[in-house]
This record gives sequence, structure tokens and C-alpha cells, in this order.
Amino acid sequence: MKKEKNSSILIGGGARSGKSSFAQKMAEGLPGRRVYLATAQALDQEMEQRIAKHQADRGPDWHATFEEPLKLTCCLQQASSAFDIILVDCITLWLSNLMGKDDSDQQILKEIDTLAASLNELPATVILVSHEVGLGLVPEHPSGCRFRD
Repeated sequence: MKKEKNSSILIGGGARSGKSSFAQKMAEGLPGRRVYLATAQALDQEMEQRIAKHQADRGPDWHATFEEPLKLTCCLQQASSAFDIILVDCITLWLSNLMGKDDSDQQILKEIDTLAASLNELPATVILVSHEVGLGLVPEHPSGCRFRD
């Protein structure tokens, strides 16, 4: 089911606000083949657990999962040729991954501009999840995570 006009939808929210679940339900409510594009890297035990939870939450309605922490635009372009709905979770971690690569601010802005321009060209519906950094803190200690959750 390819469309003449695409859609890009941005879902934002604070830490642990339900934005990923909301985006997933939205994607599952749309007709067509869907793919989950994950940008997270399992660099610690907490992130491993979060990734495992997200994987368990996705049912058989998901046709594929791609994991790409850096080359988001390229992955989106490839995925849009085979899938109708692409859920990107999340662009905040993608940006963090780029910053961790020690790219210059100018190079990072170029990557962002390339992503934004490509969204207008993709035939798929793209749902992007973004953390609203000022709407929720990521606690430093496990007890803070427990309190927040």
C-alpha cells in the first residue's frame, strides 16, 4: 500500500511518559506493513532491560525491526521501499549517538537537515518518537529511576 503523499508524525513527551507505547499503538492502528526502527544502543543493564521490554511489547503485527544508532536517514530510505509505516524510536537517542561520535555541531546539523528533507520524500508514514528533555529528568541513580517510574 504505497501512497502518493506521505505523513510524518512527531510524538514527544517526558521521560517514561508513555510516548513509545502511544506511538506503537498509533502505528498498529494504520493499515500496511510496519517496521520498528530502533536507535538505542544497549550500553548498560538498564538500557538492555528497556530494549527487551520494547521488543516484548511488539506483537506479530510488526514485520521487522531494524537497529540503527547512526545512519537513520539511510535506513529510513531503505525501509520505506518495503514498508508502509515506520516507527522511529527515538530521534533523541539518535542525536545523542551522533554527539557521542564527536561529530562537529555543523556536521550534526547537516545530518538533521538531511533527515528533515528526506521525510518529505519518503512514500511511507513515519512516526518519530522524541524525548522532551525539559519535561522529565533521567535520574542518576537506580533509586531515582525507581521513584520516577
